[in-house]
Amino acid sequence: MNKELREFRRLERVCLEQAALSTMDLARGGLLKVADDCRIAAEAIEAQTPRRAFTGAVQALMQVWSTTRVPNRH
Repeated sequence: MNKELREFRRLERVCLEQAALSTMDLARGGLLKVADDCRIAAEAIEAQTPRRAFTGAVQALMQVWSTTRVPNRH
């Protein structure tokens, strides 16, 4: 999945660069549309990528905080 993500990001970058160099409105618009599609695809891949280390750290902190919390004595 990392390879696909890198490829979509690379294609997005290439399309944006080519759109900046394009002198034709139709070509520029098409390149920008493809770049946007590549960005959306890359974001979808990123959303599916598990963030195990970060998630594990957050869960561990939540567990520690919940066990060390001092009860409210009002």
